[in-house]
Formats: sequence, structure tokens, C-alpha cells
Amino acid sequence: MMQPSGKQYVVTRPLYSEDSFVEQYEKVVRKRKTLLDHIRLYFTCDSKRAKNAALSLLPIIGWLKIYRVKEWLLSDIVSGISTGLVAVLQGLAYSLLASIPPWYGLFTAFFPVIIYFFLGTSRHISVGAFPVLSLMVGATVTKLVPDDGPPVNITGFEGLSMDQQRVIVAASVTFLMGVFQLALGLVQVGFIVMYLSDTLVSGFTTAAAVHILVSQLKFILQLKVPGLSGPLSIIYTLEYIFTQITDTNICDLVTALVVMVVVFVVKELNDRFKSKLPVPIPVEVIMTIIACGVSYAFNFKDKYGVDIVGKIPTGYESPMAPNLDIIQRTAVEAFPIAIVGFAVAFSVAKVYAVKHDYLIDGNQELIAFGVSNMFGATFKSFAASTALSRSAVQESTGGKTQIAGLLSAVIVMIVTLAIGYLLEPLQKSVLGAVVIVNLKGMLMQVREVPYLWRKDRPDCVVWVVTCLASILLGLDLGLAVGLGVELLSVVFRTQFPRCSTLANFKGTDIYRDRKDYHSVNEPYAVKIFRIPSPIFFANIEFFRSKLVESVGFNPLRVLRKRNKALRKIRKMLKKGELRITEKGLQNTGHFPIEESGDESNMEDLDQPTDFSGLPVQVNWNSELPGNICVPRVDIHSLILDFSAVSFLDISAMKGLKTALKEFIRVDVDVYIVACDPYIIKKLHGCNFFDEEIETSLFFLTVHDAMLHILEKHPYSPTIDSVCEKIIYSSVTDSQRKGLESLRSRERTEKSPETRF
Repeated sequence: MMQPSGKQYVVTRPLYSEDSFVEQYEKVVRKRKTLLDHIRLYFTCDSKRAKNAALSLLPIIGWLKIYRVKEWLLSDIVSGISTGLVAVLQGLAYSLLASIPPWYGLFTAFFPVIIYFFLGTSRHISVGAFPVLSLMVGATVTKLVPDDGPPVNITGFEGLSMDQQRVIVAASVTFLMGVFQLALGLVQVGFIVMYLSDTLVSGFTTAAAVHILVSQLKFILQLKVPGLSGPLSIIYTLEYIFTQITDTNICDLVTALVVMVVVFVVKELNDRFKSKLPVPIPVEVIMTIIACGVSYAFNFKDKYGVDIVGKIPTGYESPMAPNLDIIQRTAVEAFPIAIVGFAVAFSVAKVYAVKHDYLIDGNQELIAFGVSNMFGATFKSFAASTALSRSAVQESTGGKTQIAGLLSAVIVMIVTLAIGYLLEPLQKSVLGAVVIVNLKGMLMQVREVPYLWRKDRPDCVVWVVTCLASILLGLDLGLAVGLGVELLSVVFRTQFPRCSTLANFKGTDIYRDRKDYHSVNEPYAVKIFRIPSPIFFANIEFFRSKLVESVGFNPLRVLRKRNKALRKIRKMLKKGELRITEKGLQNTGHFPIEESGDESNMEDLDQPTDFSGLPVQVNWNSELPGNICVPRVDIHSLILDFSAVSFLDISAMKGLKTALKEFIRVDVDVYIVACDPYIIKKLHGCNFFDEEIETSLFFLTVHDAMLHILEKHPYSPTIDSVCEKIIYSSVTDSQRKGLESLRSRERTEKSPETRF
């Protein structure tokens, strides 16, 4: 057992209720801004605000001013070249996930990067295709333009090939995704990403990795599998694959396996020796070049019938307007794509911002990605975000700013305009193999499940449900289900909080849960109850039930029993069945009188007990005549610790007021401590206080309330059970004399009043 240190502190101050504290210390009167004030301030413009707005909308101005050319330029050049090579390969590979021709992935690695260079606040993320977004776009594309059967009847599809139709769908969905992101950024709701917890994103991306893995099997095995979407689509896809497994192209399979093994091994070596390597070995690029050369030299396409990238057009296509018919049909799918794309990019950007000590702006990131996707969509690129692996390359190779990103776009442009034809013999199975190897990080997130189960089971449930729902129902519905489960877990945590009864450490003003410690003293005839959450309509009844459980009796039941007992006593006195003696009231008959079970006038039974007309004072904890039974109340004071209560709604106020009155009417003094001033102000505004519930029941701390109770009930045997040293040293001289005389008194001492 750890011994206490020799350091101590002693504080001498008055005992404070909230009322006495406000009387002694004057509060600052602050003028609250109205909605009109906020609107007027928002539209007010001066030179300073104009300058700040320009810097906010064009973050490039801020970091270009501090750019260190001699120190950073060479690092940005090396990083840009390395990232550009990876971006080319990933652009080709991820376009297969989007179900469009591979070279459109090069457009995604170019156009959005140019816009983000000017508008983005992160200096290290690499903008471009992201596998999860590509898969979500691909699901929408194949729904409108399926592999088998005619496409959906959409204006503008006349005379176009299937690939052209799919490109229009992908570009239109991306444009709408950008519109959503831009709108969210303009209305300053970048905080929306906070509702996607790390646990939810982890489960969602793991499920997405499973979808990506299954979607790439058709390229690795070279099977004709239609693009499916919707609930259980992954099951149907696997069914198609296994029914055609005998038609596998062995050359594609062997090539893919070799590429996967080599890339995996070299990536592991990169991770193990990253401190010794100046830059990571670009194994994907190397294997792609080798695979291209081997495929071309041995003529794999003609000899073995492998599926290759094929003709890559030189240059860029003319811009196009989004198809309004497609936009109307895909609004539901585009919104989750926009949210997921921003959530992933913002999470990665936040990691590097913390590592390199600079700030990022969530709202500006939304604007940057929104404009980037809208601009890219007009040139037929698909959804852009960031990929963790590509951003890791940009940062680990020395990238300092988005100049590295701009140079990576230049590399992509060179490939598109000049040397793209060299990639024409590349097998699609090689691209599929590269995609699958890069899924390792997302698939290994499944290792979080045992840890979450041990540390936080509600979070574990969120992870598992999100992952399974996303796998079985599809990524869009799975994300909605995961978000719903996550919000429900938050509701359940606040609806069923871990309430506790506090006890005191002897000689201190420290109060903790009595179940957690051995050497604690629970105050005599006092209960200290703590609720560690806001109180609102969903948990007010839980709060009241836990409070009743803590004190050991139901105050409403006790009150009704007492009022029924008084009715019975009055009736018996009137009939002469009771008579007053020196020992109290006694039965006059020779038979016991049973308690009445009459439940009429229940509203009267809920009112405060009325002793008018009775010649005696009733002691409810003694034995009553006539076999009348009333539950005992063993406490005289109740302290409610509101230190963790951040708000009360109207329903909670009504329930709290009812609960307080029930205790007060059975002669239990109630005190609320450590209550937020905002809540007290709200209680005043909602007419919470009346003749029974007064402002004097609020105290600053638990110990202030305990000292007040000791002063009010000096003859309670508190000194043997409640923080004797600290209380004894805190009371006045007159109270101390009372306490000293209390030691010699009998705890069962009766008052001179007549009791029964």
C-alpha cells in the first residue's frame, strides 16, 4: 500500500452555498449575442476580415511566404517524383475498382491535385484515387450501366459505348460529390466528420478492403463476373467466381501471385529498414515495369490470352458538363461518398499536421476537396481523396509542402502526354495484384477487435456491426447502419450511466464511490448520490430508479403509506379505538386493527403529511399502533453530486422536481452540489423553485453540504462515521463543544416529546 507523501495543503474558507457564494463574489454580467447579432457580424466586412478570408480560402499564400527554398525544394522534388510514379500506378489500378477504363485514373491523379495545391491546408497528403471511394463509385456505375443487359434509360447515353457511358456516370457522381463537399464547407459544418469515430472508420474500411479484394479476383483469375451492387452482392459475386473457377487464366494467376509475393516481401523490408533507407524502394513501380516488359517480350496477350490495359489515348479529353439525369438518380449514393472521402482525407491530414506542428482547417478542406472534385469531374476524372500509402510515400521521401504534390501531378502529366503507350501491354492482373497487396494495412485492422473487446465492448460492437453490415449490405447501407449503432451506443452510455453512492476518506474532503475502496466511511443518515452524465428525457427515469435503489426506499411509497397511516389514526381516534397514554397511543380494543387497503383519493396521498388536529408528534421509525406498517426512512439528508451533469432538458427538470419533492415530503433534506451555473440559471428561468424547493439547497461542493448537514443535525452519530478529523477541524467552537458532548450521549436517546 502506497504511503501518503509529506506534502499537505490547508485551506480555511467559509462554508458556501450557491446563494452565499453569489452574495460574496459579484459575477460578471455578460451580454449574450442574439441570432441577429451573429448574422450582422457574419456579414460585416472590413480590411482585416477581407485579408483573413483571402488567407483562409487560399492557404497557399500562408505557406509560400515561409517556404525555405534551399532547405525544402530538393526534398519536395525527390518526394514529388516518387509520389508521381506511385500515383500513376495506383491511378491505373483503382480505375478498375470504379469500373472504367484504366487511363481515366491518370486524370484523377492530375486535375484534383492542381486545385488542392491552391486551396488545401494539408502540406503532406497526396490527393488522388482512394480504393474505397473508387469501389463506391464503381457500385453506382455498374448499377446504372450493368455488364449484362441494357443501361438505365438516361438522356445523353444515345450512341455511346458502354465505357463512355460509365465514364459519364462516374464523372457526374464525382461532380455531385464535390457539390456536397463544397456546400458543407461553405456552411461551416466540417465538424460533421467528428461523428465518424475511429472505430467506425476502422470497421468500415476493413469491410471495404474485403469488397476490394473480392472485386479484384476477376482480374487476377480473368473471369467474366458482372459488376453487382446492393445487399449480399459480395455473396453473389463469390458465387459467380466459384462457378467459373475452372476457367481461370493460369498465366494471369501466376503473374499476379509472383507480383504479390515480391511486392509484399519488399514492402516488409521497407518497413523494417525504413530508418536506414534514404527512400522506400518503389517496388510497385519496378514490378510494373518488369511485368510490362515481360508481357510485351513474350506476347502474353496472343499466346496466353491475358487481359491487358490496351490502348491508352494520348492527351486529355475536352471538358464536359455533368449529366443532370444521372445527378438526380445518384444523389443518395453521392452523399456518403462525399462524407467518406472527406473523413479519410481529414484523418490522414490530421495525423501529419500533428506530426509536423501546423494547423489544418476542416471547413477549408471540405471546400478544397469539393472544388477539386468538381473541377476534375469536368475533365472525366472520378472521386478523389487521399490514399494512406501514397501519402506515406510523399511524407517519408521528404515532402515538405504541396509543391511535392504538384510535381507528382507533373509526372502523371508526362505519362499521359508522352509515354503512356509503354503501359499498354501491362496485364490487368498485375494492377489487381498491386491493389490487393496494398490492402494489407486495412485488412490487418481486424486485429483491433480483441483489444476493443477487452477495453471497450460498446466500441467493439460498433466495429463488428459496421464491418459485417458493410460487407453484407454494401458500403453505403453499411455506413448508415454503423453510424446508427454508434449513435445508439452514445445514447445508451448516457441513458444508462454508472451511478454511484459516494463515501468519505477519513480526515479529508475527498469523496469516492464506496464500492471501489476499502477504507472509506459512509456518512451516517446521509446518502451522497452521483450521476456521471447529462440528465435528459431518455434517462430521467433511470436516474430516479437508481436514486431509489441507492437510498433503500421509495419516497413516494413512504409518503403514501404515511398519509394513509394518518388517515387511519384520525379515524381510530374519532371512533375511540385509540387512547392517549403516558407511553403514547394504545389500542382500546382487545383485537388488532388491520391497515386499510383503501386506495381512493391517491392525489391526496401524494401531498405533504398534515399533522394538524393530532395531539401528538409521530415518530415514523418507531412501532405504530393498530398494526399500521410504514417503511422506515433511515436517512435525514440526501446529497446529489451534479459535477458531471452538463445539461438538463425540460423533461428532466420536471422529473427532478418531482423526485426532490417526494424526498422533501418524507422529511429528507435534499442538497445539490457542484451544479453548473448555466443549469442553475436555466432552473430559475423555468420556474423550478417554489415554497418546497428553494435555492438554498445548492452548495459549491460535497463537503460544503456535509458541513451544513452536520451543523443542522449536530446530534447525529456522524462523528464516528464521517470524516471525523476534517469535519471536526472545520466546525465552529460552539459546534465542537456539541460534538464533544455528543461522544457521551446514547445514540438511542429520545427527545422529551411524546412519540409512538
